[in-house]
Amino acid sequence: MTSPDTGETGSLLLDDQLCFGLYSASRAVTALYRVLLEPLDLTYPQYLVMLALWQQDEQQVKELGSALNLDSGTLSPLLKRLEKAGLIKRERQSDDERSVRIRLTDEGIALRAKAERIPPHVGAAMNMDNAELNRMRAAMDQLTASVNAYRESYRPN
Repeated sequence: MTSPDTGETGSLLLDDQLCFGLYSASRAVTALYRVLLEPLDLTYPQYLVMLALWQQDEQQVKELGSALNLDSGTLSPLLKRLEKAGLIKRERQSDDERSVRIRLTDEGIALRAKAERIPPHVGAAMNMDNAELNRMRAAMDQLTASVNAYRESYRPN
């Protein structure tokens, strides 16, 4: 592991950059999802919202945003489009007008059966078995947590 305090500069070759590898992998995976989600008429971010709701229906917008690491400015347009498509319902809470609860419609619940075909295709495209996929997810979670912690404590010189 290198440290910015050691004076090591590291390589500035494009192919040596982890960020470029992550960027390229992210673009490839997102492009695959675009193809797989087209028959469901969902974008990748909409699919993420649906995954969160299939996991736990009836959530506050704030809860969804936290689960997906999305701010309300990004999440609100997604929710409006999903509601227009008839997949979710947005309901203002009577006790707090600022609070909006999201729930799946019958159509949104039914879409889950069609979406269940997606993960096996993604696994096949990645050429990894379940154990490898689980290790990759764990490594990505650890990487995300480490980078977020570093970013939050980072103070430029």
